[in-house]
Amino acid sequence: MALTSIITPQINHLYRRPIVEAAMGKTRSTLYRDIKKGVLTKPVSIGGDRVAWPANEIQAINQARIAGMSEADIKLLVIELEALRGGAA
Repeated sequence: MALTSIITPQINHLYRRPIVEAAMGKTRSTLYRDIKKGVLTKPVSIGGDRVAWPANEIQAINQARIAGMSEADIKLLVIELEALRGGAA
């Protein structure tokens, strides 16, 4: 894969866990429970044992909850968001 194929003109920040906790109003254990249930995207590695979440994914999930989407619909959204990670360009 060429480096230029992963560079996008839009900056997508990465949120570390404390920011995600605050943005979603949840605790660490609840975040990881949500990942297991499929209603939160898995974090991405940012080196070593550190992980973070793409900001656009957290924002999309929060918007879905605000809009009143069902848990089943949010699970589909999570699948779609994770699939887009590999094809972002």
